[in-house]
Amino acid sequence: MKTKRFVVGLLFKLFVIGAAAGFGAYAWQSYSRDQDFEQLLQENSQLTQAISNLTAETQIGYAKVTDQQVREGRLFTRLKFVETHPDDPLKRVLEKEYEIEGDIVHFDALIVKFSGQLVQDGKERALYLWRRIYGEKMTPEQGYPIEEANAEPRRYAQIGKKLSVSDSEMFWNEIWELANNPERLSHLGITAIHGNVTYQKVRPGLQYIFKIDNTGNVTPETVPDL
Repeated sequence: MKTKRFVVGLLFKLFVIGAAAGFGAYAWQSYSRDQDFEQLLQENSQLTQAISNLTAETQIGYAKVTDQQVREGRLFTRLKFVETHPDDPLKRVLEKEYEIEGDIVHFDALIVKFSGQLVQDGKERALYLWRRIYGEKMTPEQGYPIEEANAEPRRYAQIGKKLSVSDSEMFWNEIWELANNPERLSHLGITAIHGNVTYQKVRPGLQYIFKIDNTGNVTPETVPDL
């Protein structure tokens, strides 16, 4: 009888141990699956943010025709150009008017591009400097300046600190020297400094909105001038 009770008790203990082991394995697998799921969610969130950082666009200005008329058989276009702040499209950094012959206008900007990894991580985004506006019947050298030549744009007051350049004015004065200095560019995390010209055939009643993405691509968007 004692032997029978011992065997039954032993079997019961083995059952409890087995059940506990089974439950522990199940719990571990469940915990592991939860961890994998949380990791997947985190990685997906990071990927979504990285894509957002790479593709996000910022409005940097707009232009619109204020007058267009033929004089002595030649078409002239009067244009208002407004530069908007990259962090607030409703804030005007500057506003100027120009007159060009014809109806095709070139908008010239200087672009500073950072490495894809810095942009993807949200640490940097492309910088730009509006340079000049000119018509098709003008040479670029005859173009009308937007920003003052060799001056630091007001919106980049902290550029020196951001780029680890001791003299920010020197940065803009020597921008082309920097563009041809691969070692310095690499040290600053910059992949390229180059000009970008966007041109548009303009008409009254429309507004041409300029946007730049974080990797440095500038695109115009045509909308009704409300």
